[in-house]
Parts: sequence; C-alpha cells; structure tokens
Amino acid sequence: MTTVLNRAARWHRPLVLFVVAMAALTVVAAVGVVADPRVLTGAPIWLKPLKFAVSFVLYGITLAWMLTLLPRRSRVAEWAATLIVAVAVVEMAIIVAQVLRGTTSHFNGTTPLNAALFSAMGAAIMVLFVAQLVIGIVALMGRAADRAAGYAVRLGLGLSLLGMLVAVPMVTRTPESAAEGISGAHSVGVADGGPGLPLVGWSTTGGDLRIGHFVGLHALQALPLLAILLDRFLRTRLDERARARLVLVAGAAYGGATLLLTWQALRGQPLLRPDALTLAVAAALVAATATATGAVLARAQRRPEPVVVAA
Repeated sequence: MTTVLNRAARWHRPLVLFVVAMAALTVVAAVGVVADPRVLTGAPIWLKPLKFAVSFVLYGITLAWMLTLLPRRSRVAEWAATLIVAVAVVEMAIIVAQVLRGTTSHFNGTTPLNAALFSAMGAAIMVLFVAQLVIGIVALMGRAADRAAGYAVRLGLGLSLLGMLVAVPMVTRTPESAAEGISGAHSVGVADGGPGLPLVGWSTTGGDLRIGHFVGLHALQALPLLAILLDRFLRTRLDERARARLVLVAGAAYGGATLLLTWQALRGQPLLRPDALTLAVAAALVAATATATGAVLARAQRRPEPVVVAA
C-alpha cells in the first residue's frame, strides 16, 4: 500500500485535477443529454460536451500515469503536461459556452464571435499537439525498465498524434450543401447531422472522418493496455524481447487501421458498408499482422531456455 501511495503522489497534479473536473462535467453533460430537449446537427445538444469530457478523462489519466513511468523526473515533460491542461480547459470552456448559447462550437464562422471562438479552439489543439510531441520526445529519449511497456508508451503517444492529424481534413473541406459561415465537416459525401450510429453518431450513409480520429487518439490507452495484458498473462511464456516485438507489431497494425479508416471515410464510405477495395486492403492488413505475430511467437519458441548451473 505504501508503494501504491508513493506512486500516486508522483502523479502530475494539474492533470489529476483536470481529470476530476472532466469527470464532474461528464455527469453534468449526461444530465443535459437527458433533461435538455434541444437538438443540434441531429444530436442532443449536450452530447458533444459529454463525448469530449469522457475522452479528456481517459486522456488525462493515461497521460498522468505515463509521466510516472519516465525513468527520471522531467520538468520539461511536466511543463508540457501543464500546458496541455491549460489549453484543454480552453477547449472545453468554449464547447460548453457554445452549448449554453445554443450553437455549434466546431466549424462555426457564422458570426465574428463564433469564428473567433473556433479559431481559439484550433490554436488550443495546435498547442496541445506540440506539447504532447514534447512529452513523446522525452519518453523516446528515456530508457524504460520494461521494453514492452516503453514501446507501448512511445507508440501510444505517437499514434495518438497521428489521430489528431487525420482530423485535419475535417477543417480543410467544406461541403457544397453547408450553410453560410460553416467551414468544415465530419462527414464526406453527405451533410453532417444525418443518420448515424448510436451514441457516437458516426454517419451510416457516408464517410465519417471522426472514426479514424477516434481510433488514432485511443492508441494512447490501447497499446499500454496490451503491454499490461501481455505482462500479466504471458510473462512466463514470452520473454521481454518477444513481448516488446508483439507491441511493435500491434502498433504498426493500429497505425495501419487508423489510416485505412481515414482513407475509407475520405472516399465517402460508411464504416459498415466498405467496398471491395477497402475490404481487400483490410484483409491484407490482417494477414500481415497475423504473419508478423506468428513469426514473433515462432522465434520465441525456438529460443533455447537458459541453462541453470547448480552451485
């Protein structure tokens, strides 16, 4: 228990406070989804703050945990994390403020105020991207006690940055059917706010750039979780090198899936209705991942057991 408490005491305090605040906002937004009848772009008006708050809870607690894994305390990484908290607060404040005003926060240039707020959100995300990149560089320069965990943290940070980048087309494209003052869209081939999957709202009639964005961002949780599971269940069967290689294979597959989902969306295809070309590329990705995984496992089985000489 003392070890656990000592480790918890090292967690980045601004990130922890931010997670608590976002958890509280999650409750408020969930109540808003149920109690507020207003609908915006085909969804309950409080759904966006709810999704962002949940996402920031996961993001903040994962990042705070990752900082404790650094081999030595890094003030640069801690300053970068504090900067992330600051700009994330700006992002969420604008999203909630726009909900209270009854209008959209993203792609909204219908008035000078709305345009300024959206520009501020864009600047905040750019700062967050650079700050996370700094943390990734610090993690890359350090040597983790466990190789698989080290790869998982570095790949998680890097692929979540990729998840941010694949969202760029949302801002750069403007559908012909968009209302005046709207610059950008989630959907491709159809208007935003149409039929979508439950809860997430991803379009079921056209492409949706949020899918690749979502998948890429959550590499931050998925790959460390994989490393933890490998250590928990396969530590006695696979050595550290084999587990690390499996994490590398998973990271490559995860990045490929993120790009594939974004490419599918850019071609105007709904997630659940891929064409033959998308299916072929997905099958090739699965086959390559399975082959690489099999090769790692086969190599691990061929490695001779260490010889123990009795004293």
